[in-house]
Amino acid sequence: MILYIAIAVITIALAYLAGGAGRFVPAADITGTRAQLFGRACLAAIFVILFCVSAFRLNVGNDYATYVEFMHRLYTDKYIADPGVPTEWGFNLLTRAVYAISGKESFILVFAIYAFVTIAVFLIAMWEQSKDFVLSFFMFMTLGLYYQSLSTVRYYLALAIALYCMKLVNERRWITFAALVLIGSGFHKSILLIIPLYLLATIDWKKWQLAIVMVFFVSCLFLQDYYLRILVLLYPSYEGTEYLEGSATSYINIIRCVLVLFLALYCCMDVNDCSIRELLKGKLKGRISPDPVNRFYFYLNLGALALYVFCSFVPVISRIGYYLTVSQLLFVPSLIAGLKDGKKKRIIRTLCVAACVLYFAIYLRRASSDGILILPYRTFFFNDMVDILSNVG
Repeated sequence: MILYIAIAVITIALAYLAGGAGRFVPAADITGTRAQLFGRACLAAIFVILFCVSAFRLNVGNDYATYVEFMHRLYTDKYIADPGVPTEWGFNLLTRAVYAISGKESFILVFAIYAFVTIAVFLIAMWEQSKDFVLSFFMFMTLGLYYQSLSTVRYYLALAIALYCMKLVNERRWITFAALVLIGSGFHKSILLIIPLYLLATIDWKKWQLAIVMVFFVSCLFLQDYYLRILVLLYPSYEGTEYLEGSATSYINIIRCVLVLFLALYCCMDVNDCSIRELLKGKLKGRISPDPVNRFYFYLNLGALALYVFCSFVPVISRIGYYLTVSQLLFVPSLIAGLKDGKKKRIIRTLCVAACVLYFAIYLRRASSDGILILPYRTFFFNDMVDILSNVG
């Protein structure tokens, strides 16, 4: 636990230096290039630290041993009780290529490649899109996104790609967006869901349209069996599995969505100098000019809240929701940056930091529990891999 806290403190300090590069370079040396190089050097240091921690680990993470087993089956073609492995073509192709080139079962190298790409894409996405990189990175670390990438490696690679894809959606680069999602689906097919979800979030919804959507979500409370039958038709592999039991309601994720949406309403009132009544009644047509990017983030979080509240019976709903709530890394800094009053901006930023620190403390207390298992931390320098299923059998 001390290691993870130290990593968070050091990398957040480096992010502070990277985000404020112009403040830490002597005024006489600020030609633009000098400050940019300083910021990029700090960013590179962050990457190296996070990559090394992830790449040097051994049997750290909920799915580590499971992935080693899948890689072993791909390498030896010794399938156990089924005709293959449940992983996607990208994972399988990468594993076969690495094992063929190295001539042995180099699962540590496969995990290192995943870490390299996942961390790089997350950092690039935040660096290029965030209006406050320091706060975005602070949230990335304290909300556990980096640490969870040690546990569910395929999904978090897809999640990093989804965060970067938000830039493509906002720039209306649809072909590149679709191509990148298809590549991501080779490592976790759930990322395909962001194509309809992100497109829906770009719509400037009218009140009556939102009312119709709300009726659909409310119907989920009464027609769960009907919707599950449709789901089984679309995904036959779910039939007869424990996935149909649904997911536990994530109260923490619900609270996060509610807080972010309230912050969005508050910031909108501050920017447009209006009351909550005026805002909700839509009496600001002459004054309000909503930022389409923030509106996109707003609808992503509103959709996530609806999914968490009304659709907990859907298999792995939390993973679907995370494709939407990962936008908070960009949305919250954007909202705070848009506040006109400097004092309010500092207060809200402080409250945000405090909430993230509290979340981080709760997360670390659960870090050794099933579903996470990133504690204790082990490296291949001092530990050996435990026996996997194929070796035991």
